[in-house]
Amino acid sequence: MDTLRDKLAMERTELANERTFLAYVRTSLSLIAGAAVLFQFFASVEAYVVLAWVLAVFGVVVLLVGIYRFRTVSKKLKQQAGTDTR
Repeated sequence: MDTLRDKLAMERTELANERTFLAYVRTSLSLIAGAAVLFQFFASVEAYVVLAWVLAVFGVVVLLVGIYRFRTVSKKLKQQAGTDTR
């Protein structure tokens, strides 16, 4: 039987997982926005274009890692909650 303290702890953990996911999304968007700025204002300089592509790729990678980690942790938390109630 779960106590109120256990339920609140699980809720805090789920919220922490969501905050971490949002941090991944924020970082990803910042990298992609930086790439867009470089593309827009420094398109004539080849080094900046290469840097912009690197930032864009890293932005997508960070987003994919964030999605993967969020789903993995969410599944583990649901399994944990399912085993605790039995």
